[in-house]
Amino acid sequence: MPVVVRTLLAQAATSPENPQTETVNILDCVDLGPAPGGAGRRGAAFFAVGPDAEDVAGLINGGKRACRSVGGGVIAVAPLDGAGQFPLSNGRKAAVSPAEPGLFAGLNCAVSERNGETADTLFRWLLWHAEKQGLQGALILDRSRPDAARDFAAELEKLLEAEPAAADLQVVVLSAAIPLGKSGLGPESHPFLAPDAPGKDRMKPPAEDPWAAPFAAGSFYELARVRFLSAARAVINIDVYDILPGDGPNVFDAAVSAEGGVVTLEGERVYPWAIRKNHEAAFSDHACHRFDSNQRHLRWAIAPKSAPSAVWRYVRIGGVQPEPQALPFYRCMALRFRAEGADSGKVSRIVPKSSLVESKPLLELAAALGGKPVRMPEARARKTEKGRNHLAIVTTMKNEGPFILEWLAYHRAIGVKDFLVYTNDCDDGTDTMLSLLQDKGYLQHRDNPYRESGMKPQHAALGAAENEEVIRNAGWLICMDVDEYINIHTGDGTLKALFDAVPDANMISCTWRLFGNADVAEFRDELITERFTLCAHEMTRKPHQAWGFKTMFRNTGLFKKLGVHRPKGLRPQLVDQINWVNGSGQRMPRDEYRNAWRSTARTVGYDLVTLNHYAVRSAESFLVKRDRGRVNHVDRDQGVAYWFRMNNNAEEDLSIQRMLPALRKEYEKLLSDPDIAAAHAHSVTRHRTRIDELKQGSRYRDFYADLIGARLRGLSRLHAHFGSSVFLAGPECIPDDYLERDLTKDDPLIVPKVKTRH
Repeated sequence: MPVVVRTLLAQAATSPENPQTETVNILDCVDLGPAPGGAGRRGAAFFAVGPDAEDVAGLINGGKRACRSVGGGVIAVAPLDGAGQFPLSNGRKAAVSPAEPGLFAGLNCAVSERNGETADTLFRWLLWHAEKQGLQGALILDRSRPDAARDFAAELEKLLEAEPAAADLQVVVLSAAIPLGKSGLGPESHPFLAPDAPGKDRMKPPAEDPWAAPFAAGSFYELARVRFLSAARAVINIDVYDILPGDGPNVFDAAVSAEGGVVTLEGERVYPWAIRKNHEAAFSDHACHRFDSNQRHLRWAIAPKSAPSAVWRYVRIGGVQPEPQALPFYRCMALRFRAEGADSGKVSRIVPKSSLVESKPLLELAAALGGKPVRMPEARARKTEKGRNHLAIVTTMKNEGPFILEWLAYHRAIGVKDFLVYTNDCDDGTDTMLSLLQDKGYLQHRDNPYRESGMKPQHAALGAAENEEVIRNAGWLICMDVDEYINIHTGDGTLKALFDAVPDANMISCTWRLFGNADVAEFRDELITERFTLCAHEMTRKPHQAWGFKTMFRNTGLFKKLGVHRPKGLRPQLVDQINWVNGSGQRMPRDEYRNAWRSTARTVGYDLVTLNHYAVRSAESFLVKRDRGRVNHVDRDQGVAYWFRMNNNAEEDLSIQRMLPALRKEYEKLLSDPDIAAAHAHSVTRHRTRIDELKQGSRYRDFYADLIGARLRGLSRLHAHFGSSVFLAGPECIPDDYLERDLTKDDPLIVPKVKTRH
């Protein structure tokens, strides 16, 4: 059967009564037949996206009462004139298309839009649904320019004529002389518009192209009903890169048998693992779906005669309650989003490949389609003895000399076996101390290779650590800093007690508890864990850093590399082997597996383990911290805004102090070595000297005065009242009288939102 070609009689209409009204596009006008009572004929004008009912009311006879908004456009109904044309209020007339319900009368039909997909894709789409679902007709809105639409229709017709199974298919290709895409957007096929595309912040958006931009003419589906599909047996609305399962229920029969005549269709995004070189993507390549996303795309199936008053929209049917059980379909994303040039065929441009897993139903579908998709490579986790629980810490340091021994002693006391420390640009004796500790067998010390690698110090250290024997042989790993302490609340406070509490876990996230300076101004050579006891409330979720976490993980190769907050580069083939728990031993949801670095209201937990984060220490020590800079966000100043965010003195937490006897035992053992004691004393002296030097300059002297002033001291106890906007704007946004107010728990400070980097 030949492909029928039709056009939308698109035209512009401008209201002379309202010069401010922009020209609006009429997609089409359709003859609705005799008016009620037999007084002439009526027509419906379908306006493209953009105008509202107020704009359109001035363009037609009958005004606003004749207009209704549908799908982002407007439909206006009015009597036709004696010549059968749609009268406009400015004296012009719009041509009217005849309704042609006979083209699809009694057929199972699809209505869809084509936005650059090949004729071969449409051909295979039609054949599959004809064979598996009983498709008998299709109305295809071709979004390309009219000449290209005619060429496409001719090519599709040639393919159909050569296929006996397509002999009875009724296909209508409909085109428009105006673009139907959203203004301001580029081609819909560009990876920038792919919903799962990674790295959009580094991707250049495509140039505006309304001919290929995402579809905007939502009133088209009512137009399709009125002009072509009102007499069809059943109609499905899916895109031409969507495919219904071959072994599922018949969607057309489901719509006909539905009480209201409507069934919801739910589409899952699916992807190839890879596309063979010099091959175009095909339906049968799509053997993978995302393990960490349950987002669905809604479409519909309708039996028009069972729902005559229903309103057809883009993603749903209005005015009718659909069946409660939705039917599935697959959205083949490599057919929709087509990277070009050097990126052609790269699935990683439209979805993170670490999120993809193969699906048995998709593999079976690919086989039924006659294809052979590229399979995911096999991956196996390394086996490890269940009782092999020794933990290795990887850390980076710069000018942390006075604080090394306590941190080392504490973590040795809770059962940490190995430490790998990278340093750079130290001038306070940190390097000497660490080299000495290495010589005496307490840890491993390395120079940070960040200059040679061109990476930030922390990332360079993690990359280098992966090649170290101490890391390869560890049972568990964690990346953490010298101002972070693993505070275990279960059992006797040791790692063994923690591992015994969650014996099947292979990842354990420890959420930060931000500890402030406890109003301590002066640096003294005293234990951090004993001196600083004030911290944030457990449920103070802002600033966003408050619930950052660090993650212990079994060294079995489920991930490809070390990461600052958790291992990175998930091997998706092994996703089912992940047993990641939070600090209360509760399973982390799958959508956290790839990128999470902080807890949320549903994932936070402190019952078993906390990471005490002493980010500021004393006000004097913070001067040195600011002066030495950061190991990760090296371009960001640790000024008043940082202090304000991280200095939390809302309540007291002494839980870590039950480990003080064990800590002191290890600490005194270290200091009993005269060489270590001398190195520690040297670092303390250098730290004190640097503080005094910094306080000589006006910049740091004024900064220090701010840190110890009454305003910042008071604000450090009020974080529970502040939202993201306050922390982004900084303490300057807080009114001077705020500290004097009688605040309740539910008394948040509201400030205007600002745009800035975290």
